[in-house]
Formats: sequence, structure tokens, C-alpha cells
Amino acid sequence: MSRKTVSVVVPSFNEERSVQLMYDRLTTVFREELPAYDYEIIFVDDFSTDGTRAEIRRLAAVDVRVKAVFNARNFGFHRNVFSALTYGSGDATFMLFGDLQDPPENLPQFVKAWEAGSQVVVGQRRSSDEGFVMTMLRRIYYTVIRWTAETAQIPRFTGYGLYDRAFVHILEQIGDVQPFFKTVVAEYGLNVAIVPYDQGKSVRGRSNFNFLKNYDFAMQGITSSTKLLMRFATLLAAVIALVCLGFALFVFFNKLFNWETYPVGEASTTVGIFFLGAVQLFFIGVLGEYILSINGRITAKPRVVVGEWVNLAPAAGSGPNLGPSARDLPGDTNENDA
Repeated sequence: MSRKTVSVVVPSFNEERSVQLMYDRLTTVFREELPAYDYEIIFVDDFSTDGTRAEIRRLAAVDVRVKAVFNARNFGFHRNVFSALTYGSGDATFMLFGDLQDPPENLPQFVKAWEAGSQVVVGQRRSSDEGFVMTMLRRIYYTVIRWTAETAQIPRFTGYGLYDRAFVHILEQIGDVQPFFKTVVAEYGLNVAIVPYDQGKSVRGRSNFNFLKNYDFAMQGITSSTKLLMRFATLLAAVIALVCLGFALFVFFNKLFNWETYPVGEASTTVGIFFLGAVQLFFIGVLGEYILSINGRITAKPRVVVGEWVNLAPAAGSGPNLGPSARDLPGDTNENDA
């Protein structure tokens, strides 16, 4: 019976201090607890600005099981994470993030659940070092998702988990340029198992996810997982439009039968304001429906462009190997930290 292979993918951004530690901890897990499995470790760097790539190249030079994909510029958390999962060639792909908040030592639990028949095994945080405000905001977010989403997301799940090859093949068929991974897992993950764990502190010292980036993260989650809020906006606009139209008619007829009720010009102004308000609110709702439709018909374009492959053959359709000089391309400063 042939040995199974586990591909480990590590989305990274400015993780210079944790690359060696990540390698040491992962190889220890495979050597001591999973000796029956072959493995590869793939660092997927989203255009780091520190010495992350140099550290990865150093490891890849001494261990062919260490591989790397270097993006030609920074494409952001969602796009990098989603693409990272498609690079592994193993029977299952284990994803954890470069700052080591999610412990590699939990991998044997993930493998056990996978071998028991779960296609997707995800980690769910029991605790983290977030402050009270962020914890409460996350609870509100997941409450909104639970009430409105067509398929409920897994709460306190960042992407840390083990994914069967069959699920990875599903990811490869999704053409969305800006996929929201939590929604994809909720919709397409079969036989999902959950492994609770305690999240540690980032090796880099602090998360690069500030309030605005967390807000963007939450809005992408809401808009990609539910139509209800947009439909509610359309319905509310229609109701308010009817109320405004009714009030406009009331003012109009009241002016006709009680001519002295309003000063000269006030009735026509009031009717005009409420009528135009009704029309605007209605068509704002209609516009929202069109935006919702466009959201499902996003123009096809590459999710990321790879600048360099290290110890790894380029994936089909992923773009040319641009070489190390691709680091000189301009890029924004995002990070891969959930």
C-alpha cells in the first residue's frame, strides 16, 4: 500500500522571524507523530517586504521538500489563501498561517479526523489574545451571518485546517477572483469535522489586521454569503416609497379641499420632495439588485500572478516564472493574518 502525502501550505507575509521555527515544528510533527506520511512544505509568499523570501530560499536549498511560490506583487489575504490551497499535490492539504498563531502540533488530530472520513477538517478557536472590543464585534458579525446567510459559516474559523484532494479539486473549479474562503467551505465542504484549539500569539508580535481591514473582511463575508440584506434594503425602500407617495397624495388632496391649510408653494414643494424621495428610494433598491447580479458575474482574470517557483513546477494557468526581479514590482501592503 502506497504512502499518503500531506501537502502543507503556509500563506505568508513578512514572516522572516517564523520561517525557520515553522519548518522545525512541522518536520518534528511528521518525524515523531506522522512517520507513515510523506510531506511537502510550500510557503506561499504574498510579496513580503522583509527577509522572508531569503529565509525560505535558504531552507529550500537544503531540503527539497521545502517549496515556495512567490507572488509577483501583493494580492491580499483572500486571493493568496485561496490560491495557496491549489498548489499542493498531496492526498490532503494542510493550511496554517506563517505567524504561527495556529499550532502545527494539532496536525495529527486533523489527520485522524480526515482518515475517519471527513473531507474537510477545520480548526475552531476556543480562545485568542484579541481584546474585548474585537471579540464582541466578531460575535455580532457571526450573529448577523447566522441570521441572514443561506449557508451558515463556521464561527471562529480562519482557514486553518486539513482539506482532502477532492475538496481542493472543487476549489480549482471556482473562477471567482476575490473568493471568500469561509463561505466556500460552508457551501462546498462535505463531512466537515471541527477541531477546537487555543490560538497563540503571533510570532511577529502583533497582527497587521487593523479595524479597517477587519471591516473589509467582514463586509466581504456578508456580501458573499447572503442576499437577504440587499433584498431587505429593496423591500424597505419599496415600503418607504409607498409611505412617501401616500403622504404626498395626502398633502395634495388636503390642499385641494382645504386651500388655506398650507402657505403658497409649500404643498407643491412637499409633494415634490416626497415623490422624488419615493422614486429615488425605489430605484436605489433596484440598483442594489443589479449590483447583486453583477457580483455573481465577475470578469474572469487571474487570481494571482506568480513571480517565482522554488522546487515546484508551475501550476497550469498560473502565469510565467518572472524570476526574483518580480519583487521590484509595486504592491500594496496587506498581510495574510486572519
